[in-house]
Amino acid sequence: MRTQGDMPEPFRQLLPRLRDPDYTRILIVTLPEATPVHEAERLSADRARAGIAPYAWVINQSLLAGGTADPLLCQRGTYEVPFVRRVADNLAPRTALIPWLAEAPVGAADLERVIT
Repeated sequence: MRTQGDMPEPFRQLLPRLRDPDYTRILIVTLPEATPVHEAERLSADRARAGIAPYAWVINQSLLAGGTADPLLCQRGTYEVPFVRRVADNLAPRTALIPWLAEAPVGAADLERVIT
């Protein structure tokens, strides 16, 4: 493990900025499934050990949030509930639940439509 003394200078300058919530906002992005949530949780724990706290978590491609009427997709959406709850209740100071979209949003205007 490296100590502060043997870190390259650019990294030493970067780390304080990553730790500063007024300068940097870290987002953890995951899917509403077991493995991605657990991997993101480990990533968040690694960042925490480095003193870098996430600003928010984004749960992407959610069938639960999609408002589908298809019975199969609705059932699959219910499987997401425990993972969405785990993130929202235990892991994240803020959570955004993004529905599954047929086309990826491109640009600020498309992103704004997704989150409002």
